[in-house]
Amino acid sequence: PSHPGAVLDDIIPAMGKSKAEIARLLGMSRAMLYDILGERKPITPNVAAKIGKLVGNGPAIWLRMQASYDAWHAEREVDVSHIPTLDAA
Repeated sequence: PSHPGAVLDDIIPAMGKSKAEIARLLGMSRAMLYDILGERKPITPNVAAKIGKLVGNGPAIWLRMQASYDAWHAEREVDVSHIPTLDAA
């Protein structure tokens, strides 16, 4: 799955605003926005609420994208081979 920052980076040009203006509208620093767009920072619930309002689709989609991205990476990076799978009693 794509990082939600990459998705946001793809849709910013259609908004007709610079990235600096988008950061200002979101109430965050340009550095923070660039970290999100560069996939170095996650979309937090607070940021998802702001982006969801700005683009008009609500926070849930941004949080789902982040959760999917995080889960995909965790499945590949975390060694769980030593953890048993328990059956319900």
